[in-house]
Amino acid sequence: MKTIAATFPTSPAAPPATTQASEGSSAIRRIGRLDVAAITGPEAAGIIELALDEGLELHVGFANAHCVNIAASDDLYAQAMRRFLVLPDGIGVDLGSRLLFGEPFPENLNGTDFVPFFFASTGRSLRVALLGGRPGVAEEAAARFAARFPRHRFLPIGHGYFEPGQETEAVIAQLRLVRADIALVALGVPRQEIFVARHLTKREVPVAIAVGALLDFTAGKVARAPRVVRRLRSEWLWRLLLEPRRLAQRYIAGNPAFLWRMALQMLGRGSGPR
Repeated sequence: MKTIAATFPTSPAAPPATTQASEGSSAIRRIGRLDVAAITGPEAAGIIELALDEGLELHVGFANAHCVNIAASDDLYAQAMRRFLVLPDGIGVDLGSRLLFGEPFPENLNGTDFVPFFFASTGRSLRVALLGGRPGVAEEAAARFAARFPRHRFLPIGHGYFEPGQETEAVIAQLRLVRADIALVALGVPRQEIFVARHLTKREVPVAIAVGALLDFTAGKVARAPRVVRRLRSEWLWRLLLEPRRLAQRYIAGNPAFLWRMALQMLGRGSGPR
């Protein structure tokens, strides 16, 4: 089956880019075990448009410092991400790019901002399936998306608390039935990426985007940081203050671990096994 890797200048499964500053303009930059695309929002949107135009299977994901930490020890996740167009999300991977390649990524492409940008910028009328979150979240997010982007049709598939086996098969069958152009999959990292890589092909949906907390934000279940905090690239700190018990390990322990991994990669000890 044709995939977007056939047309992307350096596919997400390509050999690792070097960490020399002179290679900073490479289309793909290796951050830990993840190959992250160094492209702008309009360029990423163009790749999605191309996949829809040409009938190519495309999986889109986002990488932040937490994702890099997970990939360091989770082989299934790291391998799944090789099948994704991975976009840079947050100040952590930007810092990693500065350290390893001498410059930041061209743009911060977190899913919470990039996906609505794509809905607003595309000239298509899309059918968009929504999967994940707690019961009712996909339905509420679909209603709010529909009010904001009336040109598109948003189709809630269900919550994210389905079990392996028959429940998973029912979700996959429902995705086939609705014949969406794009699926937004919000099951949390790394489950969502592994689910997409393992279960979703063009038969289910041409473009699958692993979106993390996007449905929760859209449904109003989790408050986004004020715009000034986002401009300061400190949204992670806002989320930590809102959910300290759940996110303390991710940020307080995770951020130093990420910086240590970047230091080891700078010193030439590599990004670890693929």
